[in-house]
Amino acid sequence: HSPSLSLSPYLCPADSALFGEHPSGMALMNGDGSYEHLKEETRQNGHEEVDPGDDANDQEVIVIQDTGFTVKIYAPGIEPFSLQVSPQEMVQEIHQVLMDREDTCHRTCFSLQQDGNVLDNFAELKTIEGLQEGSVLKVVEEPYTVREARIHVRHIRDLLKSLDPSDAFNGVDCNSLSFLSVFTEGDLGDSGKRKKKGTEMEQIDCTPPEHILPGGKERPLCALQPQNRDWKPLQCLKVLTMSGWNPPPGNRKMHGDLMYLYIITVEDRHVSITASTRGFYLNQSTAYNFNPKPANPSFLSHSLVELLNQISPTFKRNFSALQKKRVQRHPFERIATPFQVYSWTAPQAEHAMDCVRAEDAYTSRLGYEEHIPGQTRDWNEELQTTRELPRKNLPERLLRERAIFKVHSDFTAAATRGAMAVIDGNVMAINPSEETKMQMFIWNNIFFSLGFDVRDHYKDFGGDVAAYVAPTNDLNGVRTYNAVDVEGLYTLGTVVVDYRGYRVTAQSIIPGILEREQEQSVIYGSIDFGKTIVSHPKYLELLEKTSRPLKIQKHKVLNDKNEEVELCSSVECKGIIGNDGRHYILDLLRTFPPDLNFLPVEGEEMPEECKKMGFPKQHRHKLCCLRQELVDAFVEHRYLLFMKLAALQLMQQKASKQENLGVLENGASAENGTVGSEKSESDDGKIEENVAGLDQVKELAETIASDDGTVDPKSREVIQNACKAVGSISDTSFDIRFNPDIFSPGVRFPESSKEEMQDQKQLLKDAAAFLLSCQIPGLKIGISELITRSAKHIFKTYLQGVELSGLSAAISHFLNCFLSSFLNPVAHLPADELVSKKKNKKRKNRNLGNADNTAWASMTPQELWKNICSEAKNYFDFHLECENIDQAAEVCNLQKITLLREISLKTGIQILLKEYNFDNRHKPTFTEEDILNIFPVVKHVNPKASDAFHFFQSGQAKVQQGFLKEGCELINEALNLFNNVYGAMHVEICACLRLLARLNYIMGDYSEALSNQQKAVLMSERVLGIEHPNTIQEYMHLALYCFANSQLSTALNLLYRARYLMLLVFGEDHPEMALLDNNIGLVLHGVMEYDLSLRFLENALAINSKYHGSKSLKVALSHHLVARVYESKAEFRSALQHEKEGYTIYKNQLGEHHEKTKESSEYLKYLTQQAVALQRTMNEIYKNGSNANIMPLKFTAPSMASVLEQLNIINGILFIPLSQKDLENLKAEVQRRQQLQEAVKNSEQLEAEDAVSEEREAEPSIPSAEVPPAQSSA
Repeated sequence: HSPSLSLSPYLCPADSALFGEHPSGMALMNGDGSYEHLKEETRQNGHEEVDPGDDANDQEVIVIQDTGFTVKIYAPGIEPFSLQVSPQEMVQEIHQVLMDREDTCHRTCFSLQQDGNVLDNFAELKTIEGLQEGSVLKVVEEPYTVREARIHVRHIRDLLKSLDPSDAFNGVDCNSLSFLSVFTEGDLGDSGKRKKKGTEMEQIDCTPPEHILPGGKERPLCALQPQNRDWKPLQCLKVLTMSGWNPPPGNRKMHGDLMYLYIITVEDRHVSITASTRGFYLNQSTAYNFNPKPANPSFLSHSLVELLNQISPTFKRNFSALQKKRVQRHPFERIATPFQVYSWTAPQAEHAMDCVRAEDAYTSRLGYEEHIPGQTRDWNEELQTTRELPRKNLPERLLRERAIFKVHSDFTAAATRGAMAVIDGNVMAINPSEETKMQMFIWNNIFFSLGFDVRDHYKDFGGDVAAYVAPTNDLNGVRTYNAVDVEGLYTLGTVVVDYRGYRVTAQSIIPGILEREQEQSVIYGSIDFGKTIVSHPKYLELLEKTSRPLKIQKHKVLNDKNEEVELCSSVECKGIIGNDGRHYILDLLRTFPPDLNFLPVEGEEMPEECKKMGFPKQHRHKLCCLRQELVDAFVEHRYLLFMKLAALQLMQQKASKQENLGVLENGASAENGTVGSEKSESDDGKIEENVAGLDQVKELAETIASDDGTVDPKSREVIQNACKAVGSISDTSFDIRFNPDIFSPGVRFPESSKEEMQDQKQLLKDAAAFLLSCQIPGLKIGISELITRSAKHIFKTYLQGVELSGLSAAISHFLNCFLSSFLNPVAHLPADELVSKKKNKKRKNRNLGNADNTAWASMTPQELWKNICSEAKNYFDFHLECENIDQAAEVCNLQKITLLREISLKTGIQILLKEYNFDNRHKPTFTEEDILNIFPVVKHVNPKASDAFHFFQSGQAKVQQGFLKEGCELINEALNLFNNVYGAMHVEICACLRLLARLNYIMGDYSEALSNQQKAVLMSERVLGIEHPNTIQEYMHLALYCFANSQLSTALNLLYRARYLMLLVFGEDHPEMALLDNNIGLVLHGVMEYDLSLRFLENALAINSKYHGSKSLKVALSHHLVARVYESKAEFRSALQHEKEGYTIYKNQLGEHHEKTKESSEYLKYLTQQAVALQRTMNEIYKNGSNANIMPLKFTAPSMASVLEQLNIINGILFIPLSQKDLENLKAEVQRRQQLQEAVKNSEQLEAEDAVSEEREAEPSIPSAEVPPAQSSA
């Protein structure tokens, strides 16, 4: 399946991002098209869930891995070498490997030839005749064109900058930071192992940095980005830039001149270089004198590097050293990420000359666009064409998903760049005569609009406030319709960018839409929120396919002529047929049902639970809707209810038949339609009963659905009653759907559907109540989040009044008012000499804000905090009593550094990396020099790799059932497929690697665990950010595997890093800190640093007691860990005291006969004996002095194995020997869960949209399954 023409834009040679530049031998696409399903699954619109619970043969996948083979490469000037390739690779990828290898990286313009025949770049290796094991491929230098010469110069510049982190700090070219190697001192080979000296273990330095000790108050910022020694750049050249003599005049073009470069070597030699069709040579031009004739000698070389090697010894030495270092780095430290990650801090950087950067900045095109046939890219065509690629089998789906993902990440980058250009005033509006807020822009085939309410479109919904939230709601709609992926239904490429206080929506353009009036184009939906409404049979047919997965109810509404119109979406969802004949839907801002808690409707009573908590509350806009995750959770909750009600009724029928009502108590009692007494289910003996009941219901529901008339009326009635009780729209099967138009202002419904409306309203009210009573109690939102979000809202409007020249002054002033203890910071207005004396009337209008340009300067801390409190009240209905930052920090126990990080991330501010003194009352914390940059905050669609995701889920399911090996294979398979679709870097690949590492560890393969977890950490740093909560967890796992590999000092370094990040991001007071401190304490115990160890373990004990209550099992375990250290110190009294506390908890929680209680009681006996022995010895010494007969006491340092065992317990990796009875219970429990899950699946039949579900690390789980919490051991 070589790519069709439409794919050519993403496969242009310059575009290395598609394949991620992979180092030699690391074929990222191993076995690209090789997985054929044993039987073609029948896929309903290609999004049928392949159920991991099915028996294995259903989804047996034969992996016909086409085995790789080796070819020999002959390149000019170096020894021939062998290269491992796979038949699915394209020739293109061998090019990429050669451009990355240390000895061939300086070549870009070459062809690969076999027996004199040039290989086609886009051909797969398996299609090339005669290419086999041992074939010889020659690298042949080809003549340059202007395009090839530019690619060459750009590539050389990239090689020169390959260790320089400035692109990552500046947030360009999908570079991002990673610091893992600083803490592992390079690769995780043998570093950090304790060397054995004789029998004594050599001591390692374990002292943690002062600022991370429990109870410390310092929160240094500089430690966030430690200086990497590789960054001291090896200078190869002083200057490499385009010459002012470009482009070559006509007669020189006819001599083959393509362009001119100007270079200053480190030895200070100034040279002019011609790039010609034959290569690069020195010419005789100087800065002021044009003489294009070759110099003597001209050093003509095919590669710029070969030329420079000859004229500059320093270049030769440093360039080769630089490439050595470059290839030693872990590939994950340098591969580009799919989407740009921005850093909120950066060190002071030198601004060096850089020809490519300069050239990029002044061309309106993106990177390589000028090299793509047809100039700018037609984004809409690309986005839609990739969706139309075939998807009948796995290879096709992989190719399609890879193309979709690639176009999306390119589109996101282009849209972001365009949005910034629009706000910075560098793009001409298409309606320049209108008021600034109403202007719209087109740049690079993307349409840009600003988040203001133009023409009172949102008047009834909250004006500008509604116009600001509509784009993100719309994006969520696009995301969801894309995920359902119905053939023939198209959405627009959509990206929402927040930048400098403005919200910009970027969309791909429907062909023909700009030439006609909107009224003519819309053939489905409404352009005036439900007054005039039209429908269209083709749209109804397409949208009907989405209605089940999206849980949208088909319904009728009335238009202004009182005619009934049928819709299968909310009224403002519009259907437009483009000039390309495709059916587009847009304005998906109300795909999800409204959240009635924030939408008071006259005459509507809310459920009791809502009223009790003061809902519904008035909100500033009427577009609040429920998140998709909530809708899914609500439906799942209802489904369990449905199953239980039906099972209960069936059992009652059975019981009344047998006249034996004893069975009833075992079931769940149904009081007014809710399920009570859930506990009885876990009592053994009754589980089978319940499972049998659920089985019956499932079977019954299936037979009724197939409607073959064999079902007796009584059973039919059971299903009917259960359907009615849970609000299903069908009375023969479970099917819950929402009507998105129910409470829309201005939408009217026909009389005939009055009853249906009532049911729909009730369902929405139930969902609102479910949100309050079931979902929210499980969340913990921090006060700091409320404060920073309120501050963000204020900052947004504040920034709109600031012109470009005042940006850094305005931002530093805002941060001073927000975070500094200094009471009256003064804003510095831009220096007077720069402000023109004549106020130009015309210029004033250019500013998008209508505020006075200097109003921002008058803000005071008192005023800002007053506004933050009123914003928290108005928006979140949260009562904050803080007049200034110090009061807030004290009352709410907040850290200023954490608030600084939060506000910076939320608004895109980048500040200088240095220590800030927030508490100085005599001078402000920030100056304008501290504000380095302001980045966009970008929201976009994340296309999914569906097949990979199914494999991943099946793997997880297998692991939970205890089939570790099968699980491991499935997850490895998933990893392959993820790599295939996303390239090497992606959040989901990160989750995959983490799980693999955990499995390797459980199965005893520690070094493999280490290697996979190292990749997971690097990827998390690069894709999510260096201090993202996920990254902190990845560091903890890596530390555990390092410890198991006896790399103790590395393990400690990683744990200290994790604790530092945790302190910066959350502070000391966080439940996860207990787990981290237990880990640190245990490792320190293992290396006999007892006093240090106690500081961490006792802190963990305090945090656990605070968050889990002093009677919890976590606290018992904490007491035991502390006791063990006291035992090692021979302080038996303290040890006994702690172990007794633990014993009491175990006894009360688990009973006398539980293993944990017995273990604890044994340990108490042992401690008592030790204490008595010690006392005896002391008495003996007192009595007989120096000639006392002393029994040697056993003071043992803990064995590494015992420390590792405790580490496994606290990190939830348990290898627990279960008693036979436990195993039985467990099996039944697992079975019951699976049946419920399967049942839910069958009812849903749709893609699980939510992100890779994250196993809770703190819950003890055993390889065979998750233990139900009642029996959990820690």
